[in-house]
Amino acid sequence: MCGIVGVASNAPVNQLIYDALLLLQHRGQDAAGIVTQIDRKFHMHKAKGMVKDVFRTRNMRSLPGNCGLGQVRYPTAGNAFSEEEAQPFYVNAPFGLVLVHNGNLTNAKALKAELFSTDHRHINTESDSEVLLNVLAHELEKTTRGLPLTPADVFKAVQGVHRRVKGSYAVIALIAGHGLLAFRDPFGIRPLCIGKGKDGTYMLASESVALEGTMHQFERNIAPGEAVFIDMATQLHSQQCADAPSLNPCIFEYVYLARPDSTLDGISVYQARLNLGETLAKRVISTVPPSDIDVVIPIPESSRPSAAQLAQLLGLPYREGFVKNRYVGRTFIMPGQAVRKKSVRQKLNVIASEFKGRNVLLVDDSIVRGTTSREIVQMAREAGARKVYMASAAPPVRYPNVYGIDMPTKDELVAHNKSVDEIRQIIDCDALIYQDVDAMKLAVASAVLPGFPKVHGFDASCFDGIYVTGDVSEADIQRLNENRPSQQDESEADSDRSRLALPNAS
Repeated sequence: MCGIVGVASNAPVNQLIYDALLLLQHRGQDAAGIVTQIDRKFHMHKAKGMVKDVFRTRNMRSLPGNCGLGQVRYPTAGNAFSEEEAQPFYVNAPFGLVLVHNGNLTNAKALKAELFSTDHRHINTESDSEVLLNVLAHELEKTTRGLPLTPADVFKAVQGVHRRVKGSYAVIALIAGHGLLAFRDPFGIRPLCIGKGKDGTYMLASESVALEGTMHQFERNIAPGEAVFIDMATQLHSQQCADAPSLNPCIFEYVYLARPDSTLDGISVYQARLNLGETLAKRVISTVPPSDIDVVIPIPESSRPSAAQLAQLLGLPYREGFVKNRYVGRTFIMPGQAVRKKSVRQKLNVIASEFKGRNVLLVDDSIVRGTTSREIVQMAREAGARKVYMASAAPPVRYPNVYGIDMPTKDELVAHNKSVDEIRQIIDCDALIYQDVDAMKLAVASAVLPGFPKVHGFDASCFDGIYVTGDVSEADIQRLNENRPSQQDESEADSDRSRLALPNAS
């Protein structure tokens, strides 16, 4: 999961890209990068860390130009601690290309071998984004062969990318001296939208909040399989480049990843979370009588809308019982679960008065490993809660995600091959209530805003085990797990890859 942005303008874009990346910071906190173009020359700065730490005044001054790209990284493949794998990525031929990518390629290993043996291209990192860049470069080279580059050539190259690449990818690329290109995988798994400023500036971004926060009017979402090319005269060209596109956005975007004030593929993230709380309330009633619950408490941050809606429907008090420390940085790696336990308590603190002598219903957006949930339940008990019930606005996470979220292997998922009661015992709560898969899909689909088409399908593979691209086998999952972010730099490794360690969307 990453956040990407691209801008084509008649004015300098460095500050605009920086501001947009701040608005997308929740999508990645491991590294950040910006590249701009002036007179066919790229100017780039990227490094590990948050946007505000990576870019100083001197760095911003070294990024001239009226078009550019930016990315905030949350690694799901390769080496999480290598600055070489921070984006954008660059290749010098044809024309000169830079690219930012959000998603995950499921056939990156095969493509890498193919690029070496057939296309004679060298991949210097373990990043699937560099693989994607080189596939795009090769396809562009095939379509142009020295001729002037036209939008038709660009779209033909994207068609070639779609034929070769599998998995999820929302991409923005700069072609030196020619323009800005953006395209989305044929299933539309990762989000991408476009907006326009009053001065004619075009902005492409992962979430609508980046457009709105920089005074750009949202125009539309990039369709699955579609490519958009903005030439050097800021003229926009678009074409459908996939044979059988089908919109199946990742449902975990709405459950947790996206900011609540964003709209993705016409669906309000905030309304989706309210709807999840409404359907979860019905599940709670069937498990725990509301009269046995004294208070509803969300686990910060993204569960708040669901928890508030659930409390209102059940007629129960809604209270804040946990305070999240927003300023905890990385926790240095040390052996054993004790460090993960310490990390949770550094990030959350209880308001004891909200727990003492009460039966509390804790609401989280999802439960992945269960380690954090167990620790939070223990914190509630230590604060004096009589009983601790736990409700998840999402169904049990039973399967790995292969499309750009760093979900653990099956063995690390607390719900894999376990009943709800077995999970409850592991978490050590008095009752555990999960959302239903079909109810989740209906709740999210029902949050579509007026004027947008309904979304009829989602990638919900981590919940139902159905991978929408239809080409993911057990062997593929095993291979992808082997390429999960490596902990090569242990001095800087974050030992807590739990839900609390993910960038928070609120």
